[in-house]
Amino acid sequence: MTPARSGFPVLPAMEMVPSLPGASRMAWFLVVLFTLLAAALLLAPWQQSISGSGRVIALAPTERQQTISATVDGRVVRWHVAEGTRVKPGDLIVEVSDNDPGFIDRLRGELSHARDREESLADRIAGIQASRESALAAADSRVGMAVERTRAAERGLQASDATLTAAKLNFERQEQLHKRGLTATRSVEVARMELDRAVAELERSRNALNAAREDHRATLADRQKVEADYTALIEDATASKASASAAVRPIETRLARQSTQQVRAPRDGVILRLLAQPGSEMLKAGEPLAILVPDTNDTAVELWVDGNDMPLLHASDHVRLQFEGWPAVQFVGWPSVAVGTFGGKITLLDATDDGSGRFRVLVAPDPADEPWPEHRYLRQGVRAKGWVLLRQVKLGFELWRRFNGFPPSTSAPPTQSPTPAENGKK
Repeated sequence: MTPARSGFPVLPAMEMVPSLPGASRMAWFLVVLFTLLAAALLLAPWQQSISGSGRVIALAPTERQQTISATVDGRVVRWHVAEGTRVKPGDLIVEVSDNDPGFIDRLRGELSHARDREESLADRIAGIQASRESALAAADSRVGMAVERTRAAERGLQASDATLTAAKLNFERQEQLHKRGLTATRSVEVARMELDRAVAELERSRNALNAAREDHRATLADRQKVEADYTALIEDATASKASASAAVRPIETRLARQSTQQVRAPRDGVILRLLAQPGSEMLKAGEPLAILVPDTNDTAVELWVDGNDMPLLHASDHVRLQFEGWPAVQFVGWPSVAVGTFGGKITLLDATDDGSGRFRVLVAPDPADEPWPEHRYLRQGVRAKGWVLLRQVKLGFELWRRFNGFPPSTSAPPTQSPTPAENGKK
């Protein structure tokens, strides 16, 4: 055994194996190549991302899975659909029978009685209004007669006043003539009697005028009383009619609900589950009968992300999606190389978590990217995995970040144009 120049002993067997020519150069070449490859990888671009998992749902809340509920208390009589049946709006789904078979007939009787009372009160109001018109016409006639009597009394008073004036002048003339001896005493006495009669007649005319005016005021008061009495009767009858109408509406509502014993499909879709057994199971109004999955072409993906990653996300961030059952090869750091993934954009970030620290992110299709698979491949409930794309960094920086446990680099949120109110404040 002879020592080698490197200081290690050289075994006889090793001396028997000849070295390949250029092996040393090949080794150095591989070392250099590996070093350059490692350096190139460290300087290669890397797409940072945040991952989340979820499922496919409808974009509009009204097109998501919904429950068809019982409209009345009762039991299922007959199903007209099965699980997987496709329905259209108005298609009969199930017939429900009320627990009390005679309940609808009693409701109809109550409704008929309430409507009859409402009609009778309406007729009563019409009759009172007609009587009111007749009574007011009669009162107006009495008022007119009182007005005429007052005018006649006024004319009588004027005539009596004129007669009194004439009697006074005649009496004074007779006295002057009597003093001169030109007339007899009898003429003076007759003139005095006529003056007294004129005074009495004037007093009687005044009394008649006062009586006529009092009668006029009495007829006016009587007319007001008639109008007030009939107005009170009409208001009382109107209140009774309103109460009867108010009693009709709840009965009509209950009858309409009880009569809706045929539950129909609200929209296009597929019956997913039947939740009630016919005949044996008692139901209450509002209890679920079936689950309907509406037809929709506007799908979205509901992703759940960790609370630590939530501050890094913004609306309109780009997302790469991988759907369950669709063949795909995903490269997280190089999304352009991935195959079978689809693009999307964040449209909604929930304001609160689900109670376990996860936040919901709603992702809609990206119109600038490849369309998502057809509806038959992308039904509601299909599982999906998503990667929200952040900034592009060097692979070396990404390895250093992960080694030190630093969060990903985030870009600034997209700027929004100011509102007119904000412009005004500025």
